[in-house]
Amino acid sequence: QVQVVESGGGLVQAGGSLRLSCAASGSIFSIADMGWYRQVPGKERELVAVISSGGSTNYADSVKGRFTISRDNAKNTVSLQMNSLKPEDTATYYCTADIDAYGGRYYVNYWGKGTLVTVSS
Repeated sequence: QVQVVESGGGLVQAGGSLRLSCAASGSIFSIADMGWYRQVPGKERELVAVISSGGSTNYADSVKGRFTISRDNAKNTVSLQMNSLKPEDTATYYCTADIDAYGGRYYVNYWGKGTLVTVSS
């Protein structure tokens, strides 16, 4: 069974920094894309950043230049370094990973339960 667990959320003042971490564990043969999404109550979940197994990255326009996604393929982890935080970054952040559990190149998209980030003005 595969688990994806986030950590690192919390309360921070505007202009501050926060680092989110996510670890995938369980039956894992390989992981393709890993990423972060966020959601505010009443709004759709939106992409924040994604990183491929080879290190290619893609960011939402709203976080470019402020957030940095990275991953450790050996540890099955992905991190999101968030700098220059703004009140509008307040949301629940979800980690996602496309995981092949048995080596059959059949990837399943897994999600964590989310971690709350609150940015005060």
